[in-house]
Amino acid sequence: MPSLDVNDTTLHYEDEGSGPALLFLHGWGTSGRAWDAQVPEFARDHRVVTVDWRGCGRSAHPARGNTVPDVVDDLVALTEALRLARPVVVGSSIGGAFAVELGVRRPELIAGIVSVDAPGYWPSEQAQAELVAALRRDRAGTVADWVPTWFAPGTAPALIDRTVRQILASGVHIDAHQATAHRYDPRPALPGLRTPVHYLHGELDTAIPVEVARACAALTPGATLDVIGDAGHMPHQELPHRFNAALRAALAGMTG
Repeated sequence: MPSLDVNDTTLHYEDEGSGPALLFLHGWGTSGRAWDAQVPEFARDHRVVTVDWRGCGRSAHPARGNTVPDVVDDLVALTEALRLARPVVVGSSIGGAFAVELGVRRPELIAGIVSVDAPGYWPSEQAQAELVAALRRDRAGTVADWVPTWFAPGTAPALIDRTVRQILASGVHIDAHQATAHRYDPRPALPGLRTPVHYLHGELDTAIPVEVARACAALTPGATLDVIGDAGHMPHQELPHRFNAALRAALAGMTG
């Protein structure tokens, strides 16, 4: 099982294929397995790296370092250690926030960003406080009630259950991301972002409404946006064929 020790933690990653590099970042509490429908497709002509970021999946679950800056530091170390040659970073949900922050802080390391249903800005402080309190009170029940709302109506129950199980298998310390989420707002930095950005967003996403992606795209120089109809917060899992086609088109636009 490939792993890398960085910044006092251990990250699990998978590295397949060859060609232009892609780095896939999953959302809160899941793992690199969230991209199972993308890896075989894109590894045919790309070097594809997926990583379980700290606290999640098969990586270590440390009590410390569960912040956006710390995860971004891990990604910088991973990119350098694996000698990824300016990858395009594809991030789902909070993984998209990590990708944007990587572009803000270390633009020379990456060739582009694909932000998938990512929180350009988060819900209110009160909403996040209520979520964190519910997680502390009954984590399993809260996750079981909340995760189905991420998906579009008609999504296979097995996919939802798989997502719930992944989150509950991850460390409780990742809840720190939810506790501080209301403080995160990249909008002031977006006008200065020089890394190419493409926003992909599910039309039916209720967790992060599509209006968030539209607002962020309007602030980001040269950004483009595709809305995937009939998809919720997880379009790469809900409608993988349509998502993969949209991602290929985005990559073509970034590489010319």
